[in-house]
Amino acid sequence: MNNFTYQIPTRFVFGRGAENQVGAEVRAQGGTKVLIHYGGGSAVRSGLIDRVKKSLDKANIQHFELGGVQPNPRDTLIYRGIELARKENIDFVLAVGGGSSIDSSKAIAHGIQYDGDFWDFFTGKAKIEHTLPIGTVLTISAAGSEGSDSCVITQEDGNLKWGCPKTDLIRPKFSVLDPTYTYSLPDYQLACGAVDMLAHLCERYFTNTPDVALTDRLCEAVMKTIVDAAPKALADHSDYASHADLMWAGMLAHNNSCGVGRDQDWASHQIEHELSAFYDCAHGAGLAVVMPAWMEYVCGHDVMRFARFAVNVFGCEMDFAHPERTAQAGIRRLRDFFRTLGMPATLEEVGGRAEDISAMVAHRCEKPNGFPFGGFVKIQVVDMEAILRRCAN
Repeated sequence: MNNFTYQIPTRFVFGRGAENQVGAEVRAQGGTKVLIHYGGGSAVRSGLIDRVKKSLDKANIQHFELGGVQPNPRDTLIYRGIELARKENIDFVLAVGGGSSIDSSKAIAHGIQYDGDFWDFFTGKAKIEHTLPIGTVLTISAAGSEGSDSCVITQEDGNLKWGCPKTDLIRPKFSVLDPTYTYSLPDYQLACGAVDMLAHLCERYFTNTPDVALTDRLCEAVMKTIVDAAPKALADHSDYASHADLMWAGMLAHNNSCGVGRDQDWASHQIEHELSAFYDCAHGAGLAVVMPAWMEYVCGHDVMRFARFAVNVFGCEMDFAHPERTAQAGIRRLRDFFRTLGMPATLEEVGGRAEDISAMVAHRCEKPNGFPFGGFVKIQVVDMEAILRRCAN
């Protein structure tokens, strides 16, 4: 196990009716003028935005609104948010929604206190040193951004989807999680969320770091919970138990409690960012295509780790004489699981084309430190192209 320093500054308020505590939570953080930042009309139609505003009013906290966040959040709306926040002297940003709304809020929060272009944080030209506090009211179990140190934004001019360097400064001060918020999600969105959670765990699970038995078992336990809960939640959108398991699993999958002390991979995410940049597909859908293809490509690097994944997550029988067969069986079970959720399996199913693969690889080359990437197996240009070719088959 590697040395590590770990801190979670986020306070979690979990359960039915948790949004009624938003005002008190903002007040406890010293907020007096809040920007409520959210996505489409569902948060408004469901009455959630009104309940949040009522809670803020009860705490005598002034609030302003900026809706319109899209999946794969855009820089153009963030610039508008920064301008509005500066005009109104906002001192707290409240995200209502899923990972896109939260990441957009994070970018607004650290862009407000920076004199230059917030995109400088994503290109590495500047380092995040100050940020406004943010809180979240989570409505989608998926990205884990409600407890993470991550933020991924799409720059529309140039079609770039990049993440800023991870820092505890952008972790939310509090996050409100009520599983009933997810009852009304479309099946596709719920399924995409389950894939994203599994991917966050796999990016940590597939490691070269020895002697990480505890975090191995933590990853496996959360992955098994997702595999069990996702079909139940899809079958019954009012099943509180399965929705609650997914909501807490999404947070655990990406707050890094399962990843401390071990080198991490993140190659599948890096490749998928090119898919969603090119085709604007849902992040989870892109991962459902990329992750099994990446696994097939790198499996030979550590067959026993993939065999362990097959046995401990999907219940495959261990073939000690031929562990590679067990490893491949686990990858097939993962792809089949994604299929049962209604997820795509090929590049074409997310709107992609095999003839775009070279352009996607070239696009990746434009990023700072574009190649190699990945902590488990270093992915070079030829490897990324080969993995994407597998996605197209």
